[in-house]
Amino acid sequence: MDTHNEAADFTVRPAEEHDLPRLAEFEAEIARISFAEDAIDDLEVQQKKLAKAMAKSPDGMFVACRGGEPASGWLWITVNTNPMSGQRYANFRSLAVAPIPERSEVGELLLATGLDFVDLHGVTEVVGKVHASNTAMRTLYRKFGFTATHLTMKLDRRERAE
Repeated sequence: MDTHNEAADFTVRPAEEHDLPRLAEFEAEIARISFAEDAIDDLEVQQKKLAKAMAKSPDGMFVACRGGEPASGWLWITVNTNPMSGQRYANFRSLAVAPIPERSEVGELLLATGLDFVDLHGVTEVVGKVHASNTAMRTLYRKFGFTATHLTMKLDRRERAE
């Protein structure tokens, strides 16, 4: 599944092994946004995780590129089955775009590609987790019709323990 955006001259293609170092950078950034000081942002750890996942099931891993440049965006979707209900659903595990002028357009292109992938797999429910402070990602999801359904509350008591 290759998708091309003529306006921004970006192409979305399946991720390949040579993309792994760049994808590890995206995953580390996602971890920092999502988990702050608890983030696992070691690039070697992230690359090993992605290499293992890619070897097992490369379907649903996409990059957005312009020409021969390194990936400007990354999308990872998995199709899962709820063990209790047996219902299939798609999980947007990762979606990240480099800080480039076309960031919004690339994010939209990746999300549209992801929804096309979901449709090809006959899945009707799609979930995507996003940190509460990540307003850009929340806005992108809303633009495509996603609605908030769960909220995780957290209390960090480490300062109290010191």
